[in-house]
Amino acid sequence: MNIVTIVFVAFGLAMDAFAVSIASGVAIKNLRINHAFRIALFFGLFQAVMPVIGWLAGIGLKDFICGVDHWIAFGLLSMIGCKMIYESTKLETERKKINPLNVSVLLMLSIATSIDALAVGVSFAFIQMAIITPIIVIGIVTFLLSYLGTFVGNKFGHFFERKIELAGGLILIGMGTKILIEHLT
Repeated sequence: MNIVTIVFVAFGLAMDAFAVSIASGVAIKNLRINHAFRIALFFGLFQAVMPVIGWLAGIGLKDFICGVDHWIAFGLLSMIGCKMIYESTKLETERKKINPLNVSVLLMLSIATSIDALAVGVSFAFIQMAIITPIIVIGIVTFLLSYLGTFVGNKFGHFFERKIELAGGLILIGMGTKILIEHLT
């Protein structure tokens, strides 16, 4: 997988964190730079660590499923992408007031937005990809988008939130399809 593909995967994975950062920016009344930094740091770190955990798990399974690994990578990325697209269409019936700067809330949000990255890490193991470059790129992209998203949310509200999650889902489906086509040809 080349660096351009890795960057696209990173953007696709970061869309959940970006959308949550926008919502966090809306919830924070007196947003300061250190607030955005804190949110971005949590999201960026979790997005970088979860693929490593998935990759380590995938390495252990690789020998058992090496003949269908590209199909599994395609399936995982497509399912994650479809889930993101579905989530982007759900109606918000009731928004709970939470403090996105609370450490326990940030941990919950960071884990929730990085589960997809865990599955992508498994996919990287199946296609025998080194993990260092992707985790650095994923972590940096997520950090930057989350930092920006906090300010965007504070300034512009929820206008972009659903569209971003939809775009992220489409990117992940595209990457899964690319992996499948590369292995079949």
